[in-house]
Amino acid sequence: MTFSLGIVGAGQFSGQFATLFQAHPGVRDVHVTDLLPERAERLVAAQGLAGTFPSYAAMLESPDIDAVAIFTQRWTHGPLVLAGLEAGKHVYSAVPMAITTEEIAAIIDAVRATGLTYMMGETSQYNPATVHARNQMAEGAFGRLFYAEGDYVHDMDLGFYDAYRYSGGEDWKATASYPPLLYPTHSVGGVLGAWQTHAVSVSAIGVRDERGDGVFDRSVSQFDNDVSNATALFEVAGGGSFRTNEFRRVGYPSHIRESRFRFFGTEASMEQLATVALWQDKNGVKDISELLEPKQTLSPDDPSLQHIAPELRAAFTSGSAPVHDRSRLPREFDHLHNGHEGSHHFLVDDFVTAVNTRTLPSVNAWVAARYTLPGIIAHESARQGGVRLQIPDFGDAPEA
Repeated sequence: MTFSLGIVGAGQFSGQFATLFQAHPGVRDVHVTDLLPERAERLVAAQGLAGTFPSYAAMLESPDIDAVAIFTQRWTHGPLVLAGLEAGKHVYSAVPMAITTEEIAAIIDAVRATGLTYMMGETSQYNPATVHARNQMAEGAFGRLFYAEGDYVHDMDLGFYDAYRYSGGEDWKATASYPPLLYPTHSVGGVLGAWQTHAVSVSAIGVRDERGDGVFDRSVSQFDNDVSNATALFEVAGGGSFRTNEFRRVGYPSHIRESRFRFFGTEASMEQLATVALWQDKNGVKDISELLEPKQTLSPDDPSLQHIAPELRAAFTSGSAPVHDRSRLPREFDHLHNGHEGSHHFLVDDFVTAVNTRTLPSVNAWVAARYTLPGIIAHESARQGGVRLQIPDFGDAPEA
């Protein structure tokens, strides 16, 4: 069984996924649309894809398109996802799911009403540290997990200025001020992807930016935002807590590792830094760095990456880590580029398999809500000076 896919947005990120979708034996053909038609045409020509559509509306009207994959600006996902579901298309969406509670509720309602597949492509679901912690949780190795940390630490100077100029046009500074806590899924998803619980309340603090270059300036910001660094402390259902950091002005080598995690249980703990990862129990410490280290599959100097800032290329070149179980993946992926610490292959396969078998993907609408909503409420907490706020929950996914 196969299906036809339409990619929405032909920017720096989508081309990497277009290659994988096209190679997957469960996908019949791949089309592209973009607000800048020349970008869609370039992507189709470069990768030999099936063709372009003049608009998203035209793509949704086509009976030849079964599913769409959305790779547009991060604050646009909610309405585009809803339009796709309402048009009868399965939907894969880049992160975040949406930027308001109302948008998330509407997506869940649409998925429930239509029975269509929705998946959010959260890379931390297959971050090696999250995979290992999830495996250890399943075996009871942590004992009772009671605290965790997830960091997404990526300085604006390390590639983000170029990325926002590419995507934002003349008014790029207005969108480069995107609030850190509204892009929470790498840090939150990396924690909750291993710890099978959900956040119920949060208190967050934001740090006002002082660079003075017009980015994170409320008078310029489309989002009325002047915060570049933020920290949130979450309470979880069943007892315990986790903390996340979303930093955009930080002295840290994000090109080496931008997401990192720590888990603490009553019997063991696990800690990951930029270049080392440790498993610890009451008897001692074991270095697990090699187990979690992806092996590069594409050179950062590869011609296909020339349009991407050098500081961002590591996200597109990583292969799989030893902790990854590649036995479930199609053999067509064996020699194709990967990215974000080995996650891209698994995310594509999750979505294609879910559509073709009509099963729930790993990061389905209900899981995506639990990865996204905590940040939305944390952002509001930070704007209110750290007041503790309750986090809505839409429950578990329905039984198949």
